[in-house]
Amino acid sequence: MNPATKYAIRQNIVRNPVLLIHGITDTTLVFRQMTEYLIAQGWSVHSFNLTPNNGAMPLEKLAVQVADYVTKTFDPKQPLDLIGFSMGGIVSRYYIQRLGGIERVQRFVSISAPNNGTLTGYLSGRPGCAQMRPGSPLLRDLNQDSEMLARLNFTVIWTPFDLMIVPPSSSQMPVGKEVIVQAPLHSWMLADEQCLKAVAAALSQPILVGSC
Repeated sequence: MNPATKYAIRQNIVRNPVLLIHGITDTTLVFRQMTEYLIAQGWSVHSFNLTPNNGAMPLEKLAVQVADYVTKTFDPKQPLDLIGFSMGGIVSRYYIQRLGGIERVQRFVSISAPNNGTLTGYLSGRPGCAQMRPGSPLLRDLNQDSEMLARLNFTVIWTPFDLMIVPPSSSQMPVGKEVIVQAPLHSWMLADEQCLKAVAAALSQPILVGSC
């Protein structure tokens, strides 16, 4: 039994299945190191490919794919933990805040997500990219009641050196726990040791009273 598992037992930590939601132009392969890391510490890890992954589909429709995957994969009474990277963080938020995920998800980790928009959203006119621009209707909608995320054990992880989320501080949220790591690039977040440890710590937090 590894030390993390012993700690979980000693602290009576509930280890929910973990669902990973990737970012724009990514696939599940982007989570290879994180998946291996979490499995080695005793978590059951799941992921799937959002289709299309290039911003051509509005993010709320990608969130429906998350809802469908959850319905098909997990028992209706099974709580889960959700990790959203980059665009996947916004897709995850839509699922939680608008598609009933708030009733299923107990821990949510947002990694380098454009929670307040990113200027790189102007590099493409595709619907999903436009929705990640600062002040977009989708982000205004999600942010106007973001306090509902306080019902979950919510953690925001970001790096000040992010060149994809511009400005990097756009990842910040007014609720939840914030963890700043020093990863030098957006794409390196998912393999950064400090980030991996922060994810494991977030997934090891006690369930909030009244969650789900």
